[in-house]
Amino acid sequence: MEDSGFFGKWGGAYIPEILHETFEQLKISYRKAKEDPKFWQEYLNIMSTYSCRPTPLTFAENLTRHFGGAQIYIKREDLNHTGAHKANNVMGQGLLVKRMGKKRVIAETGAGQHGMATATMAAKFGLECTVYMGEVDVQRQRPNVFWMEKMGATVIPVKDGSRTLKDAINEAFRDWVTNVDTTHYVLGTACGPAPFPEMVSWFQSIIGAEARKQILTQHGKTPERVYACVGGGSNAMGIFQGFLDNSDIELVGVEAGGKGLDSGKHASRLCGTDASPGVAQGYKTMFLQNDDGQMLETHSVAAGLDYVGVSPILSDLAEKKKVRFEAATDDEVMQALDLTMRLEGIIPALESAHAFVQAFKEAPHLNPDAAIIINQSGRGDKDIFTIAHAFDDPSWKEFIIARGKEYDK
Repeated sequence: MEDSGFFGKWGGAYIPEILHETFEQLKISYRKAKEDPKFWQEYLNIMSTYSCRPTPLTFAENLTRHFGGAQIYIKREDLNHTGAHKANNVMGQGLLVKRMGKKRVIAETGAGQHGMATATMAAKFGLECTVYMGEVDVQRQRPNVFWMEKMGATVIPVKDGSRTLKDAINEAFRDWVTNVDTTHYVLGTACGPAPFPEMVSWFQSIIGAEARKQILTQHGKTPERVYACVGGGSNAMGIFQGFLDNSDIELVGVEAGGKGLDSGKHASRLCGTDASPGVAQGYKTMFLQNDDGQMLETHSVAAGLDYVGVSPILSDLAEKKKVRFEAATDDEVMQALDLTMRLEGIIPALESAHAFVQAFKEAPHLNPDAAIIINQSGRGDKDIFTIAHAFDDPSWKEFIIARGKEYDK
C-alpha cells in the first residue's frame, strides 16, 4: 500500500476536511505502533491472557470422512474472546486509543460481534463506548445488544435507510465528525478510509500467522485451499495473509448469495454482476449500486455479511486474481450449518457457514492427501433466534411464547 492508502486503484481516504487532522493523527500513531516491536508484543500478550490466542486448528475428522476428499481443518476463531475474530482488531485499536489519549470509542456493528468486542475492550480499558447498530440488526441480534448494554455501552438503533450495517457506519461517522477531539472510531472491518483497511488487516493477520504454523505442524505441509466468508473482509484478510505469498495455495472468499444472485436479494460484490466501482463512506471499492450511484438494498441471512461494499484490499486481490470469490445462498448456509453441528458438534456463526458451503462443494473433488482450511470467524449462539426460526423449531416457538407470557405478567 502506498502512503495515500490505495491498493492498486482501490482505497484512499475521501473524508471531510474536519476529519483530516484526526486521520493524520491516527495514521502517525498506527505507523509508530507498527514500527515498534514492543507494541506488537504488548498486543500478543493481551491476546494470549485476556483473549484465547492462539485459537486452535481443529481437524474435522467426521466431515472429512463424510465428503471423502481433502482433509478438512477448521480455524476456530469462535473460541476467541467474545466469540469471534473481532476481538483481534478491537484490542489492537484499544491499545492505540491508549497511546492517543482519547477517552471515548464508537463503533458500528451488524452481527453484533464487533459491538460486543468493542464494548468488552472499552470496559477493559475504562473507556466510554457508543455502538451504532441498524434497527433490523438490533432485532435479529438481540442477545448481543443485551450484553453490550450490560457492559456499559450505549447501543443506538439506526432507523435510516435499510436499517442495517451501511447505515450504522454512516451514523458512526456523523458522531465522529462532531466529537473528534475525544473520540476514536473503532471501525470493525477492513473498509473505510485509510489507514483503516490496512490497520484492521494488520491486527487480524494474527489468524493467518497462527493457521500457517498450525497446519504445518498438524498436516506437515501447506493447505491446498483456504476458505473464508466475506462481508467487509476482516476475517478473510486475517487468514489469507498467512498464505498470500504461496501462489500454489488457492484462497477462496465466499460472499452472501442471499436468495440467489439473480434475485436482487444478496450481498455479493465480487462474484456477482450487480456491483460496480464507486466511492462511498470514505473509500473506493466495488459497491452494490445502480447506474445513478445509489446504493442497492442488500440481503443475507447473516447480519455480518449484509453490507453494500467490500474491503478495497479484496477488490485489488480479486482484480489481480489472487483470491477467487464465490457466493453461498441462505438455504445452502442452513444446510451446511446443520451438517457441521450434527457431524462435528461445532456451531459456526451464520457468517462463517458461508465459507463451509463452498468448502463442502469442493472438498470431495480434491486429493485425500490434500488439506483445506475453513476460517470459522465466529460462533453461532448469537444467531439462535434466526437459526431456530429458519429450522422452524416447534419447541423453540413454544419456549418464546411461554417466556413472552411470563414477561407480560
